[in-house]
Amino acid sequence: MVAKKPQQNPLVCHGHSRPIVDLSYSAVTPDGYFLTSASKDGQPMLRNGSNGDWVGTFQGHKGAVWQCVLNEPALLAATASADFSARIWDAVSGDVKHTFPDDHIVRSVHFSQDSNHLLTAGYDKVSKMKIYDLHNSSSEPQHFQAADSIRFASHHRNDSLILSTYVDKPNISVWDVRSHQIVKTLETTDIVLSLEIVNSNLFITADGKSVKLWDANSFQVVKSFGFPHKVESASYSPEKHKLAAGGEDMWVHLYDFDSGEEVDCNKGHHGPVHCVRFAPGGESYASGSEDGTIRIWDTEFSSKQDEQHSANGVAH
Repeated sequence: MVAKKPQQNPLVCHGHSRPIVDLSYSAVTPDGYFLTSASKDGQPMLRNGSNGDWVGTFQGHKGAVWQCVLNEPALLAATASADFSARIWDAVSGDVKHTFPDDHIVRSVHFSQDSNHLLTAGYDKVSKMKIYDLHNSSSEPQHFQAADSIRFASHHRNDSLILSTYVDKPNISVWDVRSHQIVKTLETTDIVLSLEIVNSNLFITADGKSVKLWDANSFQVVKSFGFPHKVESASYSPEKHKLAAGGEDMWVHLYDFDSGEEVDCNKGHHGPVHCVRFAPGGESYASGSEDGTIRIWDTEFSSKQDEQHSANGVAH
């Protein structure tokens, strides 16, 4: 008897009224780990990372929020908004600690490793990226000038480098923080819609119909995956050797990284999938969509089903 493969029923997190554009997990803390979501509704949210339960909403932005991230101990949050500002929040109380006004849309925020500095990036015509000293927030930031608007920027290699991607053009730029100059350009075929720093040795990107895992030290591609459709986001779990990807087909795909075989094809979103991220340890992964929902999926769902079928003597 051939059994029909069951579909996973994820944890579904409601609350946003407009598309989810970014998801980010915190590191594991004494209180567990957390999940932040950014949305075009301008209401970034904080959730329990393991079960998706709502913890709070950071209220105050007057436009879409493009990114919301936590610092290493998950005590501070940072947001990037279309209201021409970046903000620092107390992640426990939800209060605004500081607002950094900008001359244009802010698309990306990232804490330094020690949480002493905040990197912001976006559309500003004069200074596309800035680094603010959080211990002296009124001081003039460091300015990085680029010709093109920046989609995403992240500290790298103990904060000595910055990786940036662009809104309207392909490639990844590697910046030296001391000189404020681009020291290397990593070529991609299409615009990079997603870049995730996996750890100090790896990062993963999605551009066009391609997902690439990069060596973060040599900046060489370790492995590349091709897709039949446009991929908007990808995430990699080194613990589970699994790759998650989502895009315009509205499904959330899970792959075995070593074999390239699709392990799960998760259906349920009612719009393109804009972001996917693995939780710390890789036991689960979250997806955010145009439909305004977040869904949390079990990484081992298919393995558990296989074990159950084997125990029941059912072929599949």
